Amino acid sequence: MPATIHQILTKHWGYSSFRPLQEEIIQSVLEGKDTLALLPTGGGKSICYQVPALAKEGMCLVISPLISLMKDQVDNLKSKGIAAAAIHSGMHPDEQERAYSNARFGALKLLYISPERLATERIRDLLRKTIINLLAVDEAHCVSQWGYDFRPPYLKIAEIRPFIPGIPLLALTATATPKVVRDIQEKLQFRQENLIRKSFERKNLTYVVFKEEDKPGRLLKILNNFQGSGIIYVRNRRETKLIAEFLKKNRISADYYHAGLLQKIRDQKQNAWINEKIRIMVATNAFGMGIDKHNVRIVIHMDLPECI
Repeated sequence: MPATIHQILTKHWGYSSFRPLQEEIIQSVLEGKDTLALLPTGGGKSICYQVPALAKEGMCLVISPLISLMKDQVDNLKSKGIAAAAIHSGMHPDEQERAYSNARFGALKLLYISPERLATERIRDLLRKTIINLLAVDEAHCVSQWGYDFRPPYLKIAEIRPFIPGIPLLALTATATPKVVRDIQEKLQFRQENLIRKSFERKNLTYVVFKEEDKPGRLLKILNNFQGSGIIYVRNRRETKLIAEFLKKNRISADYYHAGLLQKIRDQKQNAWINEKIRIMVATNAFGMGIDKHNVRIVIHMDLPECI
């Protein structure tokens, strides 16, 4: 007899119950419905596709926009004894081949790929020959040109739906206006509109805006007055390095991160921050999406972000 979703949750995650809306989203997917789930950051979006992937025969294909996001999720799943893999450009061809082979022969429960790779003949061939139980689209706002992070290859995701007829699609995001909500469902060719959403209000977060002449001075004052990890967001790559060096001169453990660095260097920096070797990461918005780190206590934007 197959395990229930509650048994799966307890066995792999150690929780006795789901968070608000998780169970509703999972049931929607298990009933075969295309579903758009809007949950705030930290609301447990990934469990919404990982649990049904384990509850059904076959493999869940997860579309994810960032290599760092894929790696983070796959490492997390493996640590829980769940067969997962990613295929991305930062991997050795032999590693990619092993992942394809494991997927092809039913040895994986979750496979993470980028939307760009979805368009390749290799993946389409895999879809024809593999039992897919769910198509999960993470950071689904990337589908919409009205979203804050539009990524054109996301528009091609719907092209593969004929290869997996009848298989439900779960789109997940933390951020979507009503216009983006409609656009996501349209572009991903939802068979029927189906939105499950939770309020974005987070009772444990405080927002503060400073009008400040001496930004570096204020930055030091803030960082010297709190414990735990932090991220500082800046507008351009050059600033990441300048501010990280400024912090180090002032005896604050810091490093910088942006999309112009080699993937290997980015991985090293991210791992150092996650493993407490660095306290503060100064970065462009290439950093941080989907990273699960328990002791982040502050996020500072040196300039007002384009979208609050």
